[in-house]
Amino acid sequence: MFTGIIEELGALKKVTTLPDGARIEVSAAGVLEGTQTGDSIAVNGVCLTVVAQGAGWFAADASAETLRRTSLKAARNGTSVNLERPLTPSSRLGGHIVQGHVDGTGTFIQASPSGDGWIVRIGFPPELAKYIVEKGSIAVDGISLTVSTLGEGWFEIAIIPHTWKMTNLSTLKRDSPVNLEVDVIAKYVERMLQAYTED
Repeated sequence: MFTGIIEELGALKKVTTLPDGARIEVSAAGVLEGTQTGDSIAVNGVCLTVVAQGAGWFAADASAETLRRTSLKAARNGTSVNLERPLTPSSRLGGHIVQGHVDGTGTFIQASPSGDGWIVRIGFPPELAKYIVEKGSIAVDGISLTVSTLGEGWFEIAIIPHTWKMTNLSTLKRDSPVNLEVDVIAKYVERMLQAYTED
């Protein structure tokens, strides 16, 4: 489990295609502190298992399913990626509950200056529309964010200068794919209501 508060901006070192997925090597520093092989790290909001590591890097395997569902399928050497280690029992939950289980990919539409910060517009697939609400939480490439405005097939988020500097948002181009994870509570509520109405 993660909070969506990004610890570090890393970069893809190498992507190796495997028969059933890919091995991804990531340049990193801070998130390696205390990390052992077998631990989890969220890479652009995708929960991955560390399978190897060295000075300033770690490697993780992404299954074919993970590649199909996330923007990692378009990963290229040098791409900036958001990194976060999982919660510990003593961690503050500074963002919202982020599982690292991506629900779909959206697209970066634009970023417009707003005071010292930015307003970022993200397009989303129709199947996620019912889970996205104004003032609700959403993770974009693993970043815990709040929906400020909701439109037909898009939402906007207000980005403070710190988030702009510490994450990959400033590197995105128009139509860049982004990983989206909706609030897990909404999905549980939907499932419970389905069970109730089926009785």
